Amino acid sequence: MAAAVVEVQSAKQLGELLERAKRSLVVIYFCASWSPQYTQMNEVTIELAKEHPQVTFVKLEAEALPEVSERYEISSVPTFLFIKNHEKIDRVDGAHAPDLTKKVQRYGETAKQDLNDHLRKLINSAPCILFMKGTPQDPRCGFSRQIVGIFSERNIRYSSFDILSDEDVRQGLKIYSNWPTYPQLYVNGELVGGLDIVKELAESGELDKICPKEMGLEHRLKVLINKARVVLFMKGSKEMAKCGFSRAIVGIMNETGIDYETFDILGDEQVRHGLKTYSNWPTYPQLYVKGELIGGLDIVKELKESGDLLSVLKGETNS
Repeated sequence: MAAAVVEVQSAKQLGELLERAKRSLVVIYFCASWSPQYTQMNEVTIELAKEHPQVTFVKLEAEALPEVSERYEISSVPTFLFIKNHEKIDRVDGAHAPDLTKKVQRYGETAKQDLNDHLRKLINSAPCILFMKGTPQDPRCGFSRQIVGIFSERNIRYSSFDILSDEDVRQGLKIYSNWPTYPQLYVNGELVGGLDIVKELAESGELDKICPKEMGLEHRLKVLINKARVVLFMKGSKEMAKCGFSRAIVGIMNETGIDYETFDILGDEQVRHGLKTYSNWPTYPQLYVKGELIGGLDIVKELKESGDLLSVLKGETNS
């Protein structure tokens, strides 16, 4: 997602890059330094990377990585592959700069819109959300550690997002917010700023006015389990479950067609540990209907097999 073209030296490096940038558009430039079009298409690719910072451009020597070239059915150079979510969506064979430019513009704009929609949901996912390096329990940079300390001193209630876990979000939010550094604080979907601004707000007393105070844990848990008729506490989200149990229960829930909300326990250590005690249920995921605990994956599977799951989710019967 940076403006520079990434030069890939191994299949492993390419795989890691595609994994990090799975939500964004990736254009892989298969080249050969001996090719007559090499210099021309290099310049074209560099310019496109500058014009489309939301697109990840990758360059690799086709002959140096024959296993990668074979996997993607590359028979000539230059060839440009368009990848999104690990899937090939298009390609340009040959040094056709106008065709390449049109496709980058078309697919890049779609990918940008998809990412912006995702970012908009993230910054509105909590009244006060901090995009930081690491987590409140384990900050991974001095600036993030300082801002967490300020929030802790003032008993500020906030959610967080670890930008180190998602390269698309890490790079995309800089463009979306027009703010080049982290951490970034959002309140009610609006950017407040970074560490320096938070320090100024704390010193003036304004931070206490714009950020909600932490409520008692028990009261907060009651609010969370009642935030929708059906609430699933899980690792990750509907779109990206972070464990097999959560992935399995999301699959079952999606089959029912019932609307439900989710809460990512990995983003809130207090809820993660507190809910176990509150519900007297030691594992995740946990499913609640009308504020009442239904159970975890095994219970949901049993309800599905018995034919009772839909009525339980509708609140027509007790589990």
